[in-house]
Amino acid sequence: MNKIIAGICLIGLSLTASAQQVYSLENIIRLAQGQSPQAKQAETRKENRFWQYRFFKSNYNPQLAIGGTLPGYRREFTSAPQPDGTVNFVPVELTNSTLRLGLTQPIALTGGNLSINTSANRFEILTDDNIQWRSTLVDLTLNQPIFAFNELKWDKKTEPIRYEESKRSYVEEMEFVSRTAVQRFFDYLDAQVNFQIAQFNLANNDTIYNIEKGRYNIGTASEDKLLQVELQLLRSQQDLAQAELDLQTSRLGLRTFIGLNEGELFDLALPEDIPLFPVNEEIALQYAKDNRSDFIAFERRRIEADAQVAQAKGERFQMNLNASFGLNSRGSTFDESYVDPTNQQIANVTLNIPIVNWGRNEARMKTALANKQLTDYVIAQEEQNFEQEIITQVRQLDVLRQQIEISKKSDAVAQKRYEVAQNRYLIGKIDITNLNIALTEKDTAKRSYINALRSYWIAYYDLRRLTLYDFANQELLYTIAD
Repeated sequence: MNKIIAGICLIGLSLTASAQQVYSLENIIRLAQGQSPQAKQAETRKENRFWQYRFFKSNYNPQLAIGGTLPGYRREFTSAPQPDGTVNFVPVELTNSTLRLGLTQPIALTGGNLSINTSANRFEILTDDNIQWRSTLVDLTLNQPIFAFNELKWDKKTEPIRYEESKRSYVEEMEFVSRTAVQRFFDYLDAQVNFQIAQFNLANNDTIYNIEKGRYNIGTASEDKLLQVELQLLRSQQDLAQAELDLQTSRLGLRTFIGLNEGELFDLALPEDIPLFPVNEEIALQYAKDNRSDFIAFERRRIEADAQVAQAKGERFQMNLNASFGLNSRGSTFDESYVDPTNQQIANVTLNIPIVNWGRNEARMKTALANKQLTDYVIAQEEQNFEQEIITQVRQLDVLRQQIEISKKSDAVAQKRYEVAQNRYLIGKIDITNLNIALTEKDTAKRSYINALRSYWIAYYDLRRLTLYDFANQELLYTIAD
């Protein structure tokens, strides 16, 4: 009897007293969001999307560029037409240098661009020291596709939505990090509880073996019962060794995930403080529609499908308007080339209209329309799945709360039953088989309670991720200003 009490006290101390750091579920989640590889990847994707959006916005700003050829050199035989119609090949050696400064402004409304340029060109024939300068004081140029696909216009519709998606996706990813942290937390907690159970069972079976051995020596217990208890003791030793290995493995997995130092030992506190809050299906669904990246992605995908149709239309034929007006001049020196500039005008309309293309335009157009219709059907199905997922998650959370209450009560009842069975065994009222049944039921009830807590906390963070709303604290996890 004294050995049993001592064993129970020893296990109780191992459960409650420890010099190691004890982390709560909230601690683990905070560490995971701050330093886990998943969180760092999410941060990097967020930053990458920010710079992509900055690049997109720069497409609508004026671009100032300088370019040219400094210098250009040629030495070759070139053809020179003769008065009698023949061609004579003469040697030439020349330099041709150009410097150009231009400011270009894209026109988002029409898809064209307007530019203003200035340039200087130096031409020298080295064989006869002939130097000429040509300058363009100012040149205003318009390049405008007609009836073509306006990529700037459609990007202006889709890219802001895509950027907004990325910001919401970041919050969703961080909530998924929390969910993964919950899984790793309970993986280690399961191993921790199993190790404690294995320790208790080993100490308990060792005490029972000594009791049965004493009874066998005085002739009140049979040999088969003694062998049965001894076999159970050996199994408990094996279970403890396996539980210790599982504990080390799960501890390493959790430590790696949250970025703790390898030498740091820690235990976990059981997260029994369940947040209680009402969740209405319609309200949860509305939060999901207002906040989730998936829902605004539906709008973006519809616009992209419309853009593909517009692009197919724009590729039926090609027509471009090019026009420019400027002032230019020439001279034998750089300064002379800027004296008394004259007007310079260029205008042309280029077109390319296929006469016979064997149905290419029609096939391209029909394909785009079919893809748009398919996108509409797919999005309609995904919207139904979206709503069903939210409704299912809300209902599941209510059921899991009830399961926690039932499993917690079952754990307490199984613990009490085992204590009663143990006392009855000590006074010889029940045999070792019934005591083992009570022990198994106690362990099963404890594990069921841990699993119920795991399922609830995973569902809780899933609901946060699916709605981007914290129902426990009644606050949004993401706002447009983020």
